[in-house]
Parts: sequence; C-alpha cells; structure tokens
Amino acid sequence: MKYLCLIYYDEHKLDALSSSEFDALVREAVDYDERMRESGHYVTSNALQPTPTATSLRVQGGRVSVTDGPFAETKEQLCGFIVIKAQDLNDAIRVASAIPAARLGCVELRPVRDLSRWGGTH
Repeated sequence: MKYLCLIYYDEHKLDALSSSEFDALVREAVDYDERMRESGHYVTSNALQPTPTATSLRVQGGRVSVTDGPFAETKEQLCGFIVIKAQDLNDAIRVASAIPAARLGCVELRPVRDLSRWGGTH
C-alpha cells in the first residue's frame, strides 16, 4: 500500500536555521531517502518552495478564482511530501517517524487511493 507523507512545519523555524544547520537537515533528509530506497519503502519525494510562492485556485460555477498564497492560514505550512510503500499503517508510521523534517513540525500520513479500476494510475 502507498502512503503520502505530508510534511508540515512553521516556515519561520526553517528560516531561523543557520546555513550550516539547514545544509545538515537537507543532507540528513537526502540520506534518509536513500535508506528508504534501500529498504524498498521509497516511491518519490520533494520539498516545496515557501508559501509566498503558492497560488490557490477554486472553480465554482465554471469560473476560476485565483489567489496568491495558500488558501488556509495556519501555524504550520505544507513544505514537502514523500510517497512511501508500506505493508500497513504501523509500517508507514515507523518509516514516517524517522523523517528528519518531522522534528520541525508534523507528518500527516494518508493512504493513497488506488484509481486504477477507473483507468487512473496507481
């Protein structure tokens, strides 16, 4: 089963890191991705640009409404994601609990819905 690990943290905490602390965190994250590859859990991952670069859109009544930034105001922002393969939720929790960025905020785990019966990807 695939799980999406949504990584949330307060961007101000990331901004407060020194360049050497930031580099160490990124190296640790890249190293953990490699360990997940070796264990067969890794599918894909990426970091997101800061929330000021975000654009939100809604489609209502056939009209597209576009606004700058994320739609919701929160204390923590979505900053990245990892898709993993896991045997079950307990396995996914074990793998996600070692994600380095989890120390800055939280990781939301969501099972990926299989849309292959409708011709979607899985």
